[in-house]
Amino acid sequence: MQPVDQRNEDATTVDDSDQELSQDELLTILSNQRRRFAIHCLKQQAHDELPVSELAEQVAGWENNKEIEALTPNERKRVRSALRQFHLPKMADSGFVEYDTTRGTVSLTEATANANFYVDSLTGREIPWGLYYMGFSAVSATCLVGLWVDLYPLTMVSPRLYGVFFVTALAVSSIGHFYDNYYRMRLGARDRPPEVGDG
Repeated sequence: MQPVDQRNEDATTVDDSDQELSQDELLTILSNQRRRFAIHCLKQQAHDELPVSELAEQVAGWENNKEIEALTPNERKRVRSALRQFHLPKMADSGFVEYDTTRGTVSLTEATANANFYVDSLTGREIPWGLYYMGFSAVSATCLVGLWVDLYPLTMVSPRLYGVFFVTALAVSSIGHFYDNYYRMRLGARDRPPEVGDG
């Protein structure tokens, strides 16, 4: 899948158990950071309606990396206007949200509430999992070749200990990868979206 935001994402994927949301609609909606932030916020509300003004404040806080209380009126207004005039109508037309313009409220549709969306976000300090596994494979291959050709000091460790180490390391890596995907990269899983730092 192609990058959805050139700022810091590698890819965005969806665990699409409900076929009501088409791939084209998913890619279009998730290609915009503001809409991803809106989905993240609404996911935390489950099936509850949220006033658009409250949603806009939270999205503006994440966009500007500020607490809501520290936002300026212009920062709040810019996001609120964009959500009301463009993003929420577009998301409603695509079946992502139910947007009541009269009451000024928004909520997720059943299909969106039941789907899981993942954003592979790199802030600059993390190593992509693909690169990590390439390195892991290179180290494993080096040790295997070293044992095969009796290369010192690799031969100081028995093949059995190598086997135990690499199987254990792979198991721990797999658990870490699963946790990272499901709890860090999934929209709505944590207080902040994957693209927003914890600091």
